[in-house]
Amino acid sequence: MTNHIHVERQDRILRVRFNRPDRKNALTHAMYTALGDALELASHDDDIRCVLFTGDRDCFTAGNDLADFLKGLPGDFADTPVGRFLVLLATATKPVVAAVNGPAVGIGTTMLLHCDMVYAGDNARFQMPFASLGLCPEGASSLLLPSWLGRARASELLMLGEAFSADDALRLGLINRTCSPDETEQLALETCQKLAEKAPSAIRATKALLTEPTQEQIKRTMMTEGALFSERLKTPEAAEAFRAFMEKRKPDFSSFR
Repeated sequence: MTNHIHVERQDRILRVRFNRPDRKNALTHAMYTALGDALELASHDDDIRCVLFTGDRDCFTAGNDLADFLKGLPGDFADTPVGRFLVLLATATKPVVAAVNGPAVGIGTTMLLHCDMVYAGDNARFQMPFASLGLCPEGASSLLLPSWLGRARASELLMLGEAFSADDALRLGLINRTCSPDETEQLALETCQKLAEKAPSAIRATKALLTEPTQEQIKRTMMTEGALFSERLKTPEAAEAFRAFMEKRKPDFSSFR
C-alpha cells in the first residue's frame, strides 16, 4: 500500500488513515487503490469487525489531487481505482465509521454518505465543489442528497458548491456528533470498539437491512455519475476551472454555452 495511506489493525478494528499532510491529504489514483485494498481486506478477514477512516487533527482530505486527475481516469469508471473504492465502500458488509477534522472536500464529503456513523471536529468544513470545477457530482450524491435533504437543499450544496460547517452537517443529519478536534478520532474509535463487541452477524444483518433497499440504485447512479465525470474531465470548462485553481484565480465561464 502507498505510504500516503496508513492501515493499522487495532484489536478487531481496521483504522485507515489519510497520510499526505503536505498536500492536505489530496487523493491520488494510487491512494484510491490502497483504500480499496483496505476495504477488501476488511471484507475477507473475519477478525475485522469495523473500519475507521480518519485523517489528522487538521485535515480529513482536500479531495482529489487535481494534477493526478488532469491526466484523466484510467479506463471505464467501474475499473478505475476511484470507482472500485466507491463501490466497495457502498457495498461494505461491516460497519464503517469516519472521524473528520478540517477540510472534507469533494469525495471527502460524498464518501461519508456511505459511512454508518460520522464524527466531526468543530473545525470540520464540508464541501462538494464539483460544478465549480466544471465537473459533476459523484459517489451517488446526486441520488442520496435529494432523498435525504430534499431537492432544494441538495441543489444548493451541489450546484453552488459552498463550504458548510460541522454544525450545519449535524443539523442536516449528515454526521452523528461534533466535538473538539482533539477528541474526534478517540470518539470514533470508541464507537468502533462498541460495534466490535456486539454480535458480528447481527450487526451485519442490521447493516444489510439498512442498505439493501437502495444498494443497486446507488451502484447504478455511481456508474452514471462516474461516466459523466470522466467525460467532463476532458471538457474546456474543466480545463478552465483547473487552470484557475492552479493560478489562484476565479474561473471565467462567461464564454461557454
